[in-house]
Amino acid sequence: MLQNNPELKSKIDQLWNKFWSGGISNPLTAIEQITYLLFMKRLDEIDQKKQADAEWNDEPYTSKFEGQWIPPEYRARKDDSDTDDEWQKKLEDEKRYAIDKGNLRWSEFKRMQAEDMLQHVQNKVFPFLKDLNGGESNFTHHMRNAVFIIPKPALLVEAVKTIDEIFVIMEKDSQEKGQAFQDIQGDVYEFLLSEIASAGKNGQFRTPRHIIKLVADLVQPKLGDKIADPACGSGGFLLGAYQYIITDLAKKAGAKDLTPDEDGFTRTSIAAGLTENAQNILQATLHGYDIDATMVRLGLMNLMMHGVNEPNIDYKDTLSKSYLEETEYNIIMANPPFTGSIDKGDINENLTLSTTKTELLFVENIYRLLKKGGTAGVVIPQGVLFSSGKAFVELRKILVDRCDLKAVVTLPSGVFKPYAGVSTAILLFTKVWGTKDTVTEPATKHTWFYEMTADGYSLDDKRAKQEGYGDLQEIITKYHTRNAETDCEDRIISDTHKCFMVPRDEIASDDNNYDLSLSRYKQDIFEIVEYEKPDIILNRLIKAEVGDIEDSELNKIESGIVRELLELKGMIG
Repeated sequence: MLQNNPELKSKIDQLWNKFWSGGISNPLTAIEQITYLLFMKRLDEIDQKKQADAEWNDEPYTSKFEGQWIPPEYRARKDDSDTDDEWQKKLEDEKRYAIDKGNLRWSEFKRMQAEDMLQHVQNKVFPFLKDLNGGESNFTHHMRNAVFIIPKPALLVEAVKTIDEIFVIMEKDSQEKGQAFQDIQGDVYEFLLSEIASAGKNGQFRTPRHIIKLVADLVQPKLGDKIADPACGSGGFLLGAYQYIITDLAKKAGAKDLTPDEDGFTRTSIAAGLTENAQNILQATLHGYDIDATMVRLGLMNLMMHGVNEPNIDYKDTLSKSYLEETEYNIIMANPPFTGSIDKGDINENLTLSTTKTELLFVENIYRLLKKGGTAGVVIPQGVLFSSGKAFVELRKILVDRCDLKAVVTLPSGVFKPYAGVSTAILLFTKVWGTKDTVTEPATKHTWFYEMTADGYSLDDKRAKQEGYGDLQEIITKYHTRNAETDCEDRIISDTHKCFMVPRDEIASDDNNYDLSLSRYKQDIFEIVEYEKPDIILNRLIKAEVGDIEDSELNKIESGIVRELLELKGMIG
């Protein structure tokens, strides 16, 4: 994580300070403008690398910066009444506004003088960026209202210089420490997001990357699965699913140079080994939704910087009446908003829980969005596991009876620091019965519980990396090898034993309210402690005061403490 690289953290702090002193004091505005610059830089680097790889392998490649670009407002539009001559004249006029794409590269404009650079980026590079995937693309649609608002030439020059320095440090870190460049970039992006002042309001917390990887390893998405996150934010879970799948494909193809990262996960972000058909399938099956237009843009650029050329991220409220999808997805990975609420009149009528609490509605909605046989990995506040309110109980009943509730993994309260200290858990469930089906047999037979006590990082606001992986890798191993016949026997939680299974009948017993809290089922250890007799303890205290001395001489000592200890010894006999 970034905390372990003070040089990189210092550079990012410098970048924030420059934006602050340069007149952009709103953190959300700053992160959006910084992301545009990071995207411009990364776009140029990826394009140049693909060009070099294509030349080395003698393969065709068309650069995004090859040829000319016509701004949309100057493009010729043919009317039905146009004669051939009139149309040709329009095309000739259009050429006057053509811009050489090669001049739009980061590596080209960064050498310009300050005033020229600002004008060039504002009037040419940024409009080109907005139009990058063509007028009909999802990216272009959501970038339509995006604005480049860096106000001063000096600020742009300093920002470009600092970002170049950040990339140099990231590349050095990647080579020296063996960490994937995309993961270091993810750390940088995560740190930038942590600076958003509004983070934590309405329960919107950034999910740590290692928790996303944990969920992916538990759910195990595969190529061809239709995958969604109904509250995707900056797209972390979609990226996590994407990287898991391409890593799995790389392993099956015989890749041998993959090494575990600092959290024990093996990942690659390089999709070059995929066939064009597999890449198209993978990109078409990732879907994200969010109600914040800025986060949608950040999510789109985040995925594009990681190789997803045309992400399917849209501005939608998936809890509202206007969102009509149902039984659409094979996999859902999400960390929906905690503790928020929605106007009752806006709630989708297909949601049955009588509540306005978003943490409950999102989980029910995820169940509704899954296809039969589809699996979800969802981060929830631990209150969902045990609260006695009617809507809480009804939701747990859905999870246990209509779904196969495979696992409940409780997380320590510090996992989401510095955003919040809320205690959370991961739910893993597979949809068995549809929303309109009559349940003839409850779907859950046993549920696996694991009490995570360490995630490999300190649980304070600093979240410093600690030695080892914490419980992360054990959770994955134990989950995929769980056995109802043996794992139901021992429910004593200790440093070496943190999991067990509970049969559905116990969870759904009449007096239990479908309680899913681990503490409800674990067995406490009561140790018998033997204490020394009082006279032995008193003799030790007296000896500590006076040293070795005959009993007959003790009464001659005038020390107040010794005298009182002797009186106490006489009282107890």
